[in-house]
Amino acid sequence: MRIQWNIEKKRGNFRPGLIYTLELEEYERQLAVEAVNVCSRIPRVDAPNEPYCLPDCYERAPDWRPQDYHWLTAPFFRDGRRTGFIRLPFRESNAYPEVERSFAALREAHEQVVQRAYSWNSISEAGSLDLTSQTRTAIVARVTASRLLAF
Repeated sequence: MRIQWNIEKKRGNFRPGLIYTLELEEYERQLAVEAVNVCSRIPRVDAPNEPYCLPDCYERAPDWRPQDYHWLTAPFFRDGRRTGFIRLPFRESNAYPEVERSFAALREAHEQVVQRAYSWNSISEAGSLDLTSQTRTAIVARVTASRLLAF
């Protein structure tokens, strides 16, 4: 699975936005792997539709602690691709190490599912059954006799 992300923030009191794309490799799609979910360490912000956060409000308040975290989900094998957007909390440092750690956790969980699916081998089996020789011997005389009588 290829994971790409980009964090963009305007100058000032604006919150950054995380844009990401998750794309399965073709062999992963052919394995029909299920989509895994992981709870990330990316905090949910209050009022995520507001692109800004003023001082002492929401995550910039001195007593703010994250109450919830975003879930990340790998793409379903039929789709093969997932894009998303997450509003990140304002930070003066502009450091978001939890983004890479969260995507690494998703990748690890996904790779476990891929390895497990790959371990289940394919199969192609054919067969046929016919009369046993014992049954054939028992009925041959009767069938032959009934055919002779039919003439």
